[in-house]
Amino acid sequence: MKYLWLAALLFWPDLAAATDGNAGGFWAWFEGVNALTVVFASLCIFAIAYRFYGLFVANKVLRLDAERATPAVKYADGHDYVKTNRNVLFGHHFAAIAAAGPLVGPVLAAQFGFMPGALWILIGCVLAGAVHDMVVIFASVRHKGESLATIAEREINPFTGTVAGFAVLFILILTLAGLSLACVSAMHNAPWSLFIVAITMPIAVLMGIIMRYKDDGVLLASIIGIALLATGIIAGHGLMQPDALGWMFDWDKKTVSVAIPLYGFIASVLPVWLLLVPRDYLSTYLKIGTILMLALGIIFVRPDITMPMFTPFINGGGPVISGPVLPFIFITIACGAISGFHAIIGTGTTPKMIGNEKEILFVGYGAMLTEGFVAIMALIAACTMMPGDYFAINATHEAYQALLAAHPNFAVADLPYYEDHIGIDLHGRTGGAVSLAVGMAHIFRNLPYMDQLVAYWYNFAVMFEAVFILTAVDAGTRVGRFFLQEMLGKVWPKFNNKEWLPGIVITSAVFTFLWGYLVYTGNISTIWPLFGLSNQLLAACALIVCTTMLLRLNRGKYTLAVAIPGIFMVVVTFWAGYLQVFTEYLPKGQKLLAGLGCLVMLLMIVVLAGAFRRWRQLMKIKTCVKDAYGEEVKALAVE
Repeated sequence: MKYLWLAALLFWPDLAAATDGNAGGFWAWFEGVNALTVVFASLCIFAIAYRFYGLFVANKVLRLDAERATPAVKYADGHDYVKTNRNVLFGHHFAAIAAAGPLVGPVLAAQFGFMPGALWILIGCVLAGAVHDMVVIFASVRHKGESLATIAEREINPFTGTVAGFAVLFILILTLAGLSLACVSAMHNAPWSLFIVAITMPIAVLMGIIMRYKDDGVLLASIIGIALLATGIIAGHGLMQPDALGWMFDWDKKTVSVAIPLYGFIASVLPVWLLLVPRDYLSTYLKIGTILMLALGIIFVRPDITMPMFTPFINGGGPVISGPVLPFIFITIACGAISGFHAIIGTGTTPKMIGNEKEILFVGYGAMLTEGFVAIMALIAACTMMPGDYFAINATHEAYQALLAAHPNFAVADLPYYEDHIGIDLHGRTGGAVSLAVGMAHIFRNLPYMDQLVAYWYNFAVMFEAVFILTAVDAGTRVGRFFLQEMLGKVWPKFNNKEWLPGIVITSAVFTFLWGYLVYTGNISTIWPLFGLSNQLLAACALIVCTTMLLRLNRGKYTLAVAIPGIFMVVVTFWAGYLQVFTEYLPKGQKLLAGLGCLVMLLMIVVLAGAFRRWRQLMKIKTCVKDAYGEEVKALAVE
């Protein structure tokens, strides 16, 4: 608390003078704030949160026990259950949870202004997202590293666990569709960008072969991969000109919409070491390096936040997200604040590698705070652009013209400069990826001697985003294939054999078609809210299921630290889902999307009903029993 008092004393005179006793003055105090100030303020908030609230959750809510053997120790098999150094595990977990979501969501949410996104990222990440990730890993560690569906089955009932499994499958479909559409928007009719992304695939395959068949080949693969990638970025500028080979990669939206699902199918069928693992490895360098470069760029350039704190679209009718800021901010920024997709990772590989329960704080809470910082950086990059440039990129041509007629002050400013230097039309490239790339190029071009390298920075940023999107695509398709194989295996046991090639091909093709169809027929403005809706419902589901476990473990009032964000996410997400289905999808005749939205909400209602029924049963229990470790609990469960 002493840090908060110190901050209040430092800023109180300016704050009091600026507010002048009214709310308008309060927000006006933030107008024109410098991006560097936001970066340092965010770092301070996250550091204080980790030091105080993270420790509170670890010691009081979860009561992490260093003496209690984890699944990585009890069931060590050298394959899945492997005790891993906490620093290495932190890197693995962060790379797995931080895909394109914390980059795209905050950029799309910038249409509401800088303040709504910044507040939700900071507050949501500290009080909800990081708690979610931490408690989910804890629950899985206490249940032999099993999935969320299995935890729900053991803590609530088998039927609820089965329904939760189907919900996860649907959410994977919507997640892959939403992320892929952002990639489509960035790469269509952009030969240089598409070429750079395309060459990462053979580079990854080459790295995979080197690491597979050469002893200690990781260093050699890294050097070759980075060298080839840099060469491709530089050479692509000349090769992809219209009078050279540019026609080969000048693909329209439909072509890219087919190519990405095709890639997902191939990556799902190929051995994991050949493409997925080396792509993850290569992308980790890109992600860490790019975020560090962006942070250094902000430190040296010190750009101002040019986007208003609140735009006229907080009440709805925006050209990017049509709904009002409340509740749509909570599903637009689906990652970076709280993400149900993290529950899949937190009950997947990570809990099988935790060597000590105490490390859950560092890995779970710490990695989510790091992702929150990435989201803040993405929001800054978008909001340092001129507002007119932002809307011209993220709105369709028709929507932007309507916006310009109503708000002439949102005319383009620097966009012609970027179009001239990059060589492509940037208008109407919705989805967040392009505007983030332009925002990053805007920051980098202000560094000494970098003004003439705008095109390189832009295409590097597009590749940086696309590599992570495609990494989520291939990994997500493989996970979806596993789910389908397990489901079909209950009817035809042959599908349970993960080495049976026909089963691999059939399930990969079916699952790829399910999300690929949404990519081919949808657009980012319709799919992203549906992805956000399903993703946040899964986060709410995970929090509610884990609350059930904490009630059984007799955590008493401390359970509220998990229950309150869980119930909050249930309310705001169902609110947003209702508005999306009945004010957007059905009036526009989008019956498939409306049906999917209703189906996901119905599945979650079943899970929540089972959980709340179990809550009532547990709260009626007054006598505790001791588990195998001597801890007093309200009821025993299979762990």
